[in-house]
Amino acid sequence: MSLAVRLGELLGGTVRGIADLGPSHGWTLHRAILSDGRDVFVKSAPDHAEVLAAEAAGLRWLAEATPKAVPQVLAVDDHLLVLPWLPETTPTPATAEQLGRDLAQLHANSPGVFGAPWPGRIAELPLDNTEIRDCEAPAAVNGSPTAALGWPRWYAEYRLAPFLPAAAKHLGAEGTRLIEQVIDRVETLAGPPEPSARIHGDLWSGNLRWSRDRARLIDPAAQGGHRETDLAMLALFGAPQLPRILAAYQQVRPLAEGWRDRVALHQLHPLLVHVVLYGATYREQTLTAASAALAAGHSSSRE
Repeated sequence: MSLAVRLGELLGGTVRGIADLGPSHGWTLHRAILSDGRDVFVKSAPDHAEVLAAEAAGLRWLAEATPKAVPQVLAVDDHLLVLPWLPETTPTPATAEQLGRDLAQLHANSPGVFGAPWPGRIAELPLDNTEIRDCEAPAAVNGSPTAALGWPRWYAEYRLAPFLPAAAKHLGAEGTRLIEQVIDRVETLAGPPEPSARIHGDLWSGNLRWSRDRARLIDPAAQGGHRETDLAMLALFGAPQLPRILAAYQQVRPLAEGWRDRVALHQLHPLLVHVVLYGATYREQTLTAASAALAAGHSSSRE
């Protein structure tokens, strides 16, 4: 069945035209115009139904807290994910500040757990979303009892350790031991305890779609996590207007003391993911982050 026919059946109409936007990982991206005038974005992944399901679940979950900052899921099945087409403009100081406020609002809406109630994905890689109760949350989440575990150990066990075996061949023995030191010492590196935050989970600059009134959050690896993770990810590959984003965020929801020293710790998970996906190209950046996280923790422990 052609993409146009499948899309028409999914949306209940006919497709007037489709433009191919190229591949991304194991899927293809498209822009389509429907006969009723709708302009939509389409991700086609016939062999990655779990990727589409995770993205749709994450977008809907984020929208519960910040509906204006997340595109609506128009349709999803095992082959296609359809969102509104979002015309893109250049980021401005006003839209950057709005993003800071939107992120503060999103993170303030705690899910009460670390993890999420669906199987996660980051790019094509599995992301273990096992739900672990926030120490400050009730003993039952979604009607089911869960174990209580702080964010540092959850981060080590569900975000760092699972990616280390596949990354080890690129990191080498010494590099692998360095990451293991972070995992072993994570409680002393993580800063003061915080309640779980509803986070995007893969918030690099390419997952922001800037429009006239605000930036929209797209392609999430959404989860209950630590709010500093999203902000550290924005810094990892250079989000535009980042100082304004952070300043606006701080006005709404100030960050805990020492947050800048913990940026490297929060960047370590996405960097490990990049090592697994792209190999030794990201080795040095990953090991530099691990060393910086350990050094910051050593400095804090001496104060």
